[in-house]
Amino acid sequence: MFVHHVYFWLKNSGSAEDKAKLQQGLEQLKAVETIQTIHIGVPATTDRPVIERGYDVSLLLIFNNLEDHDTYQVHPLHQKFVEECASLWTKVVIYDSVDI
Repeated sequence: MFVHHVYFWLKNSGSAEDKAKLQQGLEQLKAVETIQTIHIGVPATTDRPVIERGYDVSLLLIFNNLEDHDTYQVHPLHQKFVEECASLWTKVVIYDSVDI
């Protein structure tokens, strides 16, 4: 299993319109065949010192393996998403992980 978790900080963090645009772009990624699971979310209401809640939107993707992830990275829908939505964010942090 290959887990790809992406966190987005929007330029206009309080903008419901920008958040909706980003969500719409992320929703289009569901059509990428190599994605096994997709979750689009926002920070939960949990509040403890170890929890990062400064991001605006998160994307969790699960792939069967690294090769499927690599296919996603160059997939036309992913490339289109980056092209159309990159202007919405100021920061992106990605955590990739694999099984132990």
